[in-house]
Amino acid sequence: MRVLGVDPGLTRCGVGIVEGGIGTALSLVEVGVIVTGTELALEHRLLELDRELSQWVNLWQPDVIAVERVFSQHNVRTVMGTGQAAGVALLIAAKAGIPVMMHTPSEVKAAVTGNGRANKVQVATMVQKLLKLESIPKPVDATDALALAICNIWRGGGNDKVARALAAEKTRLKKLHAR
Repeated sequence: MRVLGVDPGLTRCGVGIVEGGIGTALSLVEVGVIVTGTELALEHRLLELDRELSQWVNLWQPDVIAVERVFSQHNVRTVMGTGQAAGVALLIAAKAGIPVMMHTPSEVKAAVTGNGRANKVQVATMVQKLLKLESIPKPVDATDALALAICNIWRGGGNDKVARALAAEKTRLKKLHAR
């Protein structure tokens, strides 16, 4: 299964592609960060995010897109930007007929480290070990995107029943998109 993990953000949006399944080794396909300039108007930043994220989807053809579920933060501006970026990712997935799975930060931490309260360093270290990387991907948005993809492979689509359901949903979405 090929999963595109998206750590949504308006200034920096982490993206990472991981392949694998339960009982098979995980492998890094690609990782990066989409950056939008703070000097641009909001609508142009969202358009840039749409363009670049669409390129990732078209190039890597993921089976599913895993997006971090937006949760309440203290900074309203930050949560608004995160929610807007997540909305762009969801729209791209719908247009492409790709199923979406959303995971909370604590779900991702628990899946990757075994501890839902793990810190960023613990998550990054486990991502590095699980993907057998020489170094931890930087910035943290990239690492978080890979952690989302790993979480989805292990918790959101790795077993046969869920994989079949994802395939059926993918077919349904493509038919809907073809209308």
